[in-house]
Amino acid sequence: MAHISRAPLAIDAGQTGVRVRLPNGRSIDLAGVRTDSPLAPQIASAVDTVTHDLEIDGVPIVGGVSGLIDPQAEAESVSELLAHRAPGEIRLAHDSVTAYLGGLGSGPGVAVAAGTGVVALAVGQQAIRRIDGWGHLIGDAGSGFWIGRAALDAVMRAFDGRGPATLLTPRVHEAFSDLESMYVQIQGDPDRVAVIARYARIVDELSSEDAVCRGILESAGRELAATARAGIDAVGLGGERVDVCLLGAVSRSDVVVAAMSSALADRVPHATVRRAVSDALMGAAALADVEHTHPLYRSIGVA
Repeated sequence: MAHISRAPLAIDAGQTGVRVRLPNGRSIDLAGVRTDSPLAPQIASAVDTVTHDLEIDGVPIVGGVSGLIDPQAEAESVSELLAHRAPGEIRLAHDSVTAYLGGLGSGPGVAVAAGTGVVALAVGQQAIRRIDGWGHLIGDAGSGFWIGRAALDAVMRAFDGRGPATLLTPRVHEAFSDLESMYVQIQGDPDRVAVIARYARIVDELSSEDAVCRGILESAGRELAATARAGIDAVGLGGERVDVCLLGAVSRSDVVVAAMSSALADRVPHATVRRAVSDALMGAAALADVEHTHPLYRSIGVA
Protein backbone atom coordinates (compact mmCIF):
# COMPACT_ATOMS: atom_id res chain seq x y z
CA MET A 1 0.00 0.00 0.00
CA ALA A 2 1.17 3.51 -0.75
CA HIS A 3 1.98 5.66 2.26
CA ILE A 4 0.85 9.26 2.71
CA SER A 5 2.28 11.88 5.04
CA ARG A 6 0.94 13.19 8.31
CA ALA A 7 -0.58 16.20 6.56
CA PRO A 8 -4.38 16.02 6.99
CA LEU A 9 -6.90 14.35 4.75
CA ALA A 10 -9.46 17.14 4.25
CA ILE A 11 -13.15 16.66 3.49
CA ASP A 12 -15.79 19.15 2.37
CA ALA A 13 -19.03 17.17 2.62
CA GLY A 14 -21.97 18.95 1.03
CA GLN A 15 -25.34 17.78 -0.21
CA THR A 16 -24.45 18.10 -3.88
CA GLY A 17 -21.00 16.60 -3.62
CA VAL A 18 -18.19 15.54 -1.32
CA ARG A 19 -14.73 16.82 -2.10
CA VAL A 20 -11.70 15.16 -0.56
CA ARG A 21 -8.13 16.40 -0.67
CA LEU A 22 -5.50 13.79 0.13
CA PRO A 23 -2.34 14.83 1.97
CA ASN A 24 -0.43 14.55 -1.29
CA GLY A 25 -2.62 17.30 -2.76
CA ARG A 26 -4.75 15.10 -4.99
CA SER A 27 -8.47 15.98 -4.95
CA ILE A 28 -11.31 13.52 -5.44
CA ASP A 29 -15.03 14.21 -5.96
CA LEU A 30 -17.73 11.90 -4.62
CA ALA A 31 -21.53 11.93 -4.38
CA GLY A 32 -23.02 14.28 -1.80
CA VAL A 33 -24.09 13.35 1.71
CA ARG A 34 -27.70 12.70 2.65
CA THR A 35 -28.51 14.82 5.68
CA ASP A 36 -31.60 12.71 6.40
CA SER A 37 -29.36 9.67 7.00
CA PRO A 38 -26.64 9.03 9.62
CA LEU A 39 -23.60 11.09 8.68
CA ALA A 40 -20.73 9.22 10.35
CA PRO A 41 -21.06 6.11 8.15
CA GLN A 42 -21.12 8.32 5.05
CA ILE A 43 -17.94 10.12 6.10
CA ALA A 44 -16.19 6.88 7.01
CA SER A 45 -17.24 5.35 3.70
CA ALA A 46 -15.89 8.37 1.80
CA VAL A 47 -12.54 8.02 3.55
CA ASP A 48 -12.40 4.29 2.78
CA THR A 49 -13.31 4.93 -0.86
CA VAL A 50 -10.57 7.48 -1.52
CA THR A 51 -7.88 5.71 0.51
CA HIS A 52 -8.58 2.07 -0.35
CA ASP A 53 -5.04 1.59 -1.66
CA LEU A 54 -3.34 3.97 0.79
CA GLU A 55 -1.93 3.48 4.27
CA ILE A 56 -3.55 6.07 6.57
CA ASP A 57 -2.15 5.03 9.94
CA GLY A 58 -1.69 8.22 11.94
CA VAL A 59 -3.04 10.50 9.20
CA PRO A 60 -5.28 13.26 10.64
CA ILE A 61 -8.75 13.49 9.12
CA VAL A 62 -10.48 16.87 9.13
CA GLY A 63 -13.82 17.77 7.61
CA GLY A 64 -16.68 20.20 7.33
CA VAL A 65 -20.01 18.42 7.04
CA SER A 66 -23.42 19.71 5.99
CA GLY A 67 -26.17 18.96 8.52
CA LEU A 68 -23.76 18.15 11.36
CA ILE A 69 -25.59 18.63 14.65
CA ASP A 70 -23.26 17.05 17.24
CA PRO A 71 -19.65 17.37 16.00
CA GLN A 72 -18.14 15.59 19.00
CA ALA A 73 -20.41 12.56 18.76
CA GLU A 74 -19.93 12.31 14.99
CA ALA A 75 -16.14 12.59 15.29
CA GLU A 76 -16.14 9.78 17.83
CA SER A 77 -18.38 7.65 15.61
CA VAL A 78 -16.15 8.16 12.57
CA SER A 79 -13.12 7.28 14.71
CA GLU A 80 -14.77 4.02 15.74
CA LEU A 81 -15.81 3.17 12.18
CA LEU A 82 -12.27 3.77 10.90
CA ALA A 83 -10.50 2.11 13.81
CA HIS A 84 -9.41 -0.69 11.49
CA ARG A 85 -7.50 1.90 9.45
CA ALA A 86 -5.91 3.51 12.55
CA PRO A 87 -6.15 7.15 11.43
CA GLY A 88 -4.73 10.00 13.46
CA GLU A 89 -6.78 12.68 15.18
CA ILE A 90 -10.20 13.29 13.66
CA ARG A 91 -11.69 16.78 13.65
CA LEU A 92 -15.19 17.42 12.32
CA ALA A 93 -17.21 20.61 12.26
CA HIS A 94 -20.38 21.94 10.73
CA ASP A 95 -19.67 23.22 7.24
CA SER A 96 -20.37 26.77 8.43
CA VAL A 97 -17.14 26.59 10.43
CA THR A 98 -15.03 25.37 7.53
CA ALA A 99 -16.68 27.87 5.20
CA TYR A 100 -15.69 30.60 7.64
CA LEU A 101 -12.09 29.42 7.89
CA GLY A 102 -11.88 29.17 4.12
CA GLY A 103 -13.39 32.57 3.52
CA LEU A 104 -12.18 34.76 6.38
CA GLY A 105 -9.52 32.86 8.28
CA SER A 106 -9.48 33.53 12.00
CA GLY A 107 -10.54 37.19 12.12
CA PRO A 108 -14.03 38.60 12.88
CA GLY A 109 -16.73 38.86 10.23
CA VAL A 110 -19.51 36.88 8.58
CA ALA A 111 -19.07 34.04 6.12
CA VAL A 112 -22.10 33.06 4.07
CA ALA A 113 -21.74 29.71 2.33
CA ALA A 114 -24.32 29.41 -0.44
CA GLY A 115 -24.20 26.15 -2.33
CA THR A 116 -27.03 23.64 -2.49
CA GLY A 117 -27.96 24.93 0.96
CA VAL A 118 -27.09 28.10 2.86
CA VAL A 119 -25.43 28.55 6.20
CA ALA A 120 -23.69 31.57 7.67
CA LEU A 121 -21.32 31.90 10.58
CA ALA A 122 -20.74 35.20 12.32
CA VAL A 123 -17.71 35.62 14.56
CA GLY A 124 -17.31 38.64 16.79
CA GLN A 125 -14.69 39.48 19.38
CA GLN A 126 -16.28 37.02 21.81
CA ALA A 127 -19.56 35.71 20.40
CA ILE A 128 -20.19 33.20 17.62
CA ARG A 129 -23.56 32.69 15.92
CA ARG A 130 -24.75 30.40 13.16
CA ILE A 131 -27.54 31.70 10.93
CA ASP A 132 -29.81 29.51 8.75
CA GLY A 133 -28.59 26.14 7.56
CA TRP A 134 -32.01 24.74 8.45
CA GLY A 135 -32.35 22.58 5.38
CA HIS A 136 -34.29 22.89 2.15
CA LEU A 137 -37.70 22.31 3.73
CA ILE A 138 -37.66 25.15 6.27
CA GLY A 139 -34.54 27.20 5.53
CA ASP A 140 -31.56 27.65 3.18
CA ALA A 141 -32.93 30.95 1.86
CA GLY A 142 -31.05 32.12 -1.23
CA SER A 143 -29.38 28.75 -1.79
CA GLY A 144 -28.92 26.83 -5.00
CA PHE A 145 -31.91 24.69 -4.06
CA TRP A 146 -33.93 27.81 -3.24
CA ILE A 147 -33.08 29.30 -6.66
CA GLY A 148 -33.74 26.01 -8.47
CA ARG A 149 -37.08 25.55 -6.78
CA ALA A 150 -38.06 29.12 -7.69
CA ALA A 151 -37.09 28.34 -11.29
CA LEU A 152 -39.34 25.27 -11.47
CA ASP A 153 -42.12 27.19 -9.75
CA ALA A 154 -41.80 29.92 -12.40
CA VAL A 155 -42.02 27.32 -15.18
CA MET A 156 -45.20 25.85 -13.75
CA ARG A 157 -46.71 29.29 -13.21
CA ALA A 158 -46.06 30.07 -16.87
CA PHE A 159 -47.51 26.69 -17.85
CA ASP A 160 -50.70 27.41 -15.89
CA GLY A 161 -51.00 31.02 -17.02
CA ARG A 162 -50.39 32.26 -13.46
CA GLY A 163 -47.10 33.89 -14.34
CA PRO A 164 -45.09 35.35 -17.21
CA ALA A 165 -43.43 33.29 -19.92
CA THR A 166 -39.81 32.44 -19.22
CA LEU A 167 -36.85 31.06 -21.12
CA LEU A 168 -36.55 28.50 -18.36
CA THR A 169 -39.40 26.49 -19.86
CA PRO A 170 -37.52 24.99 -22.83
CA ARG A 171 -34.52 24.26 -20.59
CA VAL A 172 -36.71 22.35 -18.14
CA HIS A 173 -38.34 20.54 -21.07
CA GLU A 174 -34.94 19.07 -21.91
CA ALA A 175 -35.14 16.96 -18.75
CA PHE A 176 -38.91 16.68 -18.35
CA SER A 177 -40.83 16.29 -21.59
CA ASP A 178 -44.17 16.21 -19.76
CA LEU A 179 -44.42 19.14 -17.37
CA GLU A 180 -47.66 17.83 -15.88
CA SER A 181 -45.85 14.78 -14.51
CA MET A 182 -42.62 16.57 -13.56
CA TYR A 183 -43.58 16.94 -9.91
CA VAL A 184 -44.19 13.20 -9.57
CA GLN A 185 -40.80 12.39 -11.11
CA ILE A 186 -39.01 14.85 -8.83
CA GLN A 187 -40.77 13.68 -5.69
CA GLY A 188 -39.75 10.10 -6.45
CA ASP A 189 -36.11 10.95 -7.13
CA PRO A 190 -33.85 10.21 -4.13
CA ASP A 191 -31.48 12.91 -5.43
CA ARG A 192 -34.26 15.49 -5.80
CA VAL A 193 -32.48 18.16 -3.72
CA ALA A 194 -29.41 18.08 -5.97
CA VAL A 195 -31.57 17.78 -9.12
CA ILE A 196 -33.49 20.93 -8.24
CA ALA A 197 -30.37 22.83 -7.13
CA ARG A 198 -28.72 22.28 -10.53
CA TYR A 199 -31.23 24.66 -12.10
CA ALA A 200 -29.58 27.55 -10.23
CA ARG A 201 -26.79 27.54 -12.80
CA ILE A 202 -29.32 27.72 -15.66
CA VAL A 203 -31.11 30.62 -13.96
CA ASP A 204 -27.81 32.51 -13.85
CA GLU A 205 -27.04 31.70 -17.49
CA LEU A 206 -30.39 33.12 -18.63
CA SER A 207 -30.51 36.11 -16.26
CA SER A 208 -29.12 38.61 -18.79
CA GLU A 209 -32.03 38.02 -21.16
CA ASP A 210 -34.86 36.74 -18.94
CA ALA A 211 -36.53 39.02 -16.40
CA VAL A 212 -37.92 36.06 -14.46
CA CYS A 213 -34.45 34.62 -13.93
CA ARG A 214 -32.98 37.97 -12.98
CA GLY A 215 -35.76 38.51 -10.45
CA ILE A 216 -35.11 35.12 -8.86
CA LEU A 217 -31.41 35.90 -8.44
CA GLU A 218 -32.07 39.36 -7.04
CA SER A 219 -34.45 37.85 -4.50
CA ALA A 220 -31.78 35.33 -3.56
CA GLY A 221 -29.29 38.14 -3.04
CA ARG A 222 -31.69 39.94 -0.71
CA GLU A 223 -32.22 36.75 1.28
CA LEU A 224 -28.47 36.31 1.68
CA ALA A 225 -28.14 39.93 2.78
CA ALA A 226 -30.77 39.35 5.46
CA THR A 227 -28.81 36.31 6.65
CA ALA A 228 -25.57 38.28 6.84
CA ARG A 229 -27.27 41.18 8.61
CA ALA A 230 -28.71 38.84 11.25
CA GLY A 231 -25.22 37.49 11.91
CA ILE A 232 -23.74 40.98 12.20
CA ASP A 233 -26.37 41.96 14.75
CA ALA A 234 -26.08 38.71 16.70
CA VAL A 235 -22.36 39.00 17.45
CA GLY A 236 -22.20 42.75 17.95
CA LEU A 237 -20.41 43.81 14.75
CA GLY A 238 -22.97 46.47 13.88
CA GLY A 239 -20.85 49.41 14.95
CA GLU A 240 -17.64 48.65 13.10
CA ARG A 241 -16.33 47.83 9.65
CA VAL A 242 -17.16 44.22 8.91
CA ASP A 243 -16.15 41.83 6.17
CA VAL A 244 -18.91 39.66 4.72
CA CYS A 245 -17.57 36.81 2.65
CA LEU A 246 -19.78 34.94 0.20
CA LEU A 247 -18.62 31.56 -1.00
CA GLY A 248 -20.08 28.52 -2.70
CA ALA A 249 -21.57 27.98 -6.14
CA VAL A 250 -24.18 30.74 -5.75
CA SER A 251 -21.39 33.28 -5.20
CA ARG A 252 -20.42 32.88 -8.88
CA SER A 253 -23.50 34.86 -9.90
CA ASP A 254 -22.74 38.54 -10.41
CA VAL A 255 -26.45 39.31 -10.10
CA VAL A 256 -26.68 37.66 -6.69
CA VAL A 257 -23.55 39.40 -5.40
CA ALA A 258 -24.73 42.80 -6.62
CA ALA A 259 -28.20 42.36 -5.11
CA MET A 260 -26.75 41.16 -1.81
CA SER A 261 -24.31 44.07 -1.64
CA SER A 262 -27.03 46.61 -2.41
CA ALA A 263 -29.48 45.19 0.13
CA LEU A 264 -26.85 44.99 2.85
CA ALA A 265 -25.57 48.52 2.18
CA ASP A 266 -29.04 49.90 2.87
CA ARG A 267 -28.96 48.55 6.44
CA VAL A 268 -25.26 48.09 7.27
CA PRO A 269 -23.33 50.67 5.22
CA HIS A 270 -19.98 49.74 6.78
CA ALA A 271 -20.22 46.12 5.62
CA THR A 272 -18.21 45.00 2.62
CA VAL A 273 -19.34 41.97 0.61
CA ARG A 274 -16.65 40.05 -1.22
CA ARG A 275 -16.21 36.64 -2.74
CA ALA A 276 -13.95 34.21 -0.96
CA VAL A 277 -10.38 33.92 -2.16
CA SER A 278 -10.27 30.42 -0.71
CA ASP A 279 -12.96 27.74 -0.36
CA ALA A 280 -14.56 25.38 2.13
CA LEU A 281 -12.17 22.54 1.29
CA MET A 282 -9.21 24.70 2.25
CA GLY A 283 -11.21 25.74 5.29
CA ALA A 284 -11.63 22.09 6.20
CA ALA A 285 -7.86 21.62 5.98
CA ALA A 286 -7.47 24.64 8.29
CA LEU A 287 -9.36 22.78 11.03
CA ALA A 288 -6.11 20.97 11.76
CA ASP A 289 -4.52 24.29 12.81
CA VAL A 290 -7.28 25.72 15.02
CA GLU A 291 -5.82 26.25 18.48
CA HIS A 292 -7.59 25.32 21.71
CA THR A 293 -7.81 29.01 22.62
CA HIS A 294 -9.63 30.09 19.45
CA PRO A 295 -13.41 30.63 19.88
CA LEU A 296 -14.12 28.35 16.90
CA TYR A 297 -12.47 25.41 18.67
CA ARG A 298 -15.59 24.97 20.79
CA SER A 299 -17.49 24.14 17.60
CA ILE A 300 -15.13 21.34 16.54
CA GLY A 301 -15.56 17.68 17.44
CA VAL A 302 -12.22 16.05 18.21
CA ALA A 303 -11.56 12.32 18.54
